[in-house]
Amino acid sequence: MPLPPARLKSAQTALAVFFFTQGFVAITFIPRIPEIIEQIGVSFAVWGLIIGFAGIGSLLPLLVANRLVGRFGTRPIINLSSVFIVLSVMSLAWAPNGFVFFVFQTVMMFSMSFFNIAINAQSVMLQKRVKQVIIGKFHAAWSIGAGASAALSGIMASFVSLQIHLLVVPLVCLVVFQVYVRSMLSPEEDGHKEERQASRKVPFFKSPNQLWLLALGLFTGVFLELVMMDWSALFSQQVMLLSPTLGAVPFASFMLAMIGGRLLITRATEKYHISELSKWGGIYGSIMMAIGLVVAPPIVEHDPILALVVLSLFWALGGFGLAPLVPSFFGAAGHVTGLTTSQALARMSLLNSLAVIGAKVVMGGLAESVGLQIAFVLPIVLMFIAGILSGRLAKQAKRKEAVENAFPITGSLTVIDEL
Repeated sequence: MPLPPARLKSAQTALAVFFFTQGFVAITFIPRIPEIIEQIGVSFAVWGLIIGFAGIGSLLPLLVANRLVGRFGTRPIINLSSVFIVLSVMSLAWAPNGFVFFVFQTVMMFSMSFFNIAINAQSVMLQKRVKQVIIGKFHAAWSIGAGASAALSGIMASFVSLQIHLLVVPLVCLVVFQVYVRSMLSPEEDGHKEERQASRKVPFFKSPNQLWLLALGLFTGVFLELVMMDWSALFSQQVMLLSPTLGAVPFASFMLAMIGGRLLITRATEKYHISELSKWGGIYGSIMMAIGLVVAPPIVEHDPILALVVLSLFWALGGFGLAPLVPSFFGAAGHVTGLTTSQALARMSLLNSLAVIGAKVVMGGLAESVGLQIAFVLPIVLMFIAGILSGRLAKQAKRKEAVENAFPITGSLTVIDEL
């Protein structure tokens, strides 16, 4: 049944608010990671194990989310999972040791995965109803929320305790969730019962070689972004010797530049193919990240503010270069021979999630054994490789696909059923 334009507009507004708010609450604890590590008393190696294996929580919903959406619709799952996201983020500040933090982090990843699957599903359903490409706007809202959160949380870190911070911000986000959830598409409106579709099943391990290469490209393209979330605050405080507030500036600069780069993809692809943008973005962006990594730390002894400016500038250039990488691999997923787009995305996402778990553990081990500055070489090298891969693999992606994927999904849109 067609919905009135006013109803569709209110649903779009609600979805944009939800994406923004989830981005805000998901990032709010990032500048406080050094305090959290000190509170739970773990080494860098153990921290890598915790954040790596906590990612298993994000895989479990893939087994059941599609069935639950098919039975109950998207809004109830979004509503319930948003409550658990808030509670789990709040709990991080009260973890007394590494094991308890691991449990809380796993619950948070579990809740966010459910939330992401359901809200992305509703986004697709709403897009079909309005007959316009609107998903990119929602994920832009998530990125803007994440960038705003990084900046505000860095400021709060200087005068608000960890416990108060992770109590007040999530509670405000919970209020926003509860106010706007009523405007989202209801189970009667979202058309979830019509979403099931049959497709030819190709055995997972017989996937085309192109799929495995795209999954590798996706991992190399996304890992630096994840490392910046997990380790940039630690780098700023321990290598750059910056205060919590100033220490949030390099990450915020990186995020905001990446957001700006993705906002420009629509215009840039009018002149250049996405494969060229992503190739040179990955190459030059990784070089900029490396220059910041090498040049900024020695300046700290002489002029900490200049060192901060140098690091933030080069990491912002790196974030700008990173912007088209992941969208290019998502765009190429629609051209894997023998697989539907949803099947290709599901397999790429699963392989990427598994690779990230191991890579986060490796990153922690490197930080412990050789130091954070050298450990950052790993994600920077992977970004360079991503640029090379995207230049070869994304040539078939069309401009429309690049625009639609300018802001990649914040979580798994496709599920195990599509594998």
